[in-house]
Amino acid sequence: MKSYWEQRYKEKRTGWDLGEVSPPLKKYFEQLEDKTIKILIPGAGNGYEAEYLFENGFTTVDVLDIAQEPLTMFADRNPTFPKNQLIKDDFFSFEGQYDLIVEQTFFCSFPPKTPTRHSYAKKMFELLKPKGKLVGLWFDIPLKGDMEKRPFGGDKEEYLSYLVPLFEKQVFERCYNSVKPRAGRELFGIFKRK
Repeated sequence: MKSYWEQRYKEKRTGWDLGEVSPPLKKYFEQLEDKTIKILIPGAGNGYEAEYLFENGFTTVDVLDIAQEPLTMFADRNPTFPKNQLIKDDFFSFEGQYDLIVEQTFFCSFPPKTPTRHSYAKKMFELLKPKGKLVGLWFDIPLKGDMEKRPFGGDKEEYLSYLVPLFEKQVFERCYNSVKPRAGRELFGIFKRK
């Protein structure tokens, strides 16, 4: 898995990468008042969300990725970002406790097997403090049966089947402010840890 992602970044095969903070997430971040909350962005890739948060005064933003390449590129682009908050690790073995976890094209990177998707939801639950929130974007695109071609899709009902047993759904709706290529294909969600 690690070598797969390293290769994708080295070959610049990062079609999911917007090159900037995603508009729905930016809008959500603008509403956050407490800049001391502890935030995790797993599978952060080039980490534009982390960059935006840090530039806007959020002091504890951990950037987690299994591949070194995007972490190195992020550090080069953001020389004042704390190096100890750039973490190379596997999400499923990573440990910590967070007030907010940001989902941005991470869920759709895993092969769409039921055990993996259950493990994703369970790990998100474990990493959140009580009443912590999982906030982000999930692709609303059909699964094609191809176990190699990312992003892997899903739909609202499927995502809820994994998340609702562990989280209280506060919002989970089609995005109204997606970037044009993703219009009509993203769901914005806020889930609170039970």
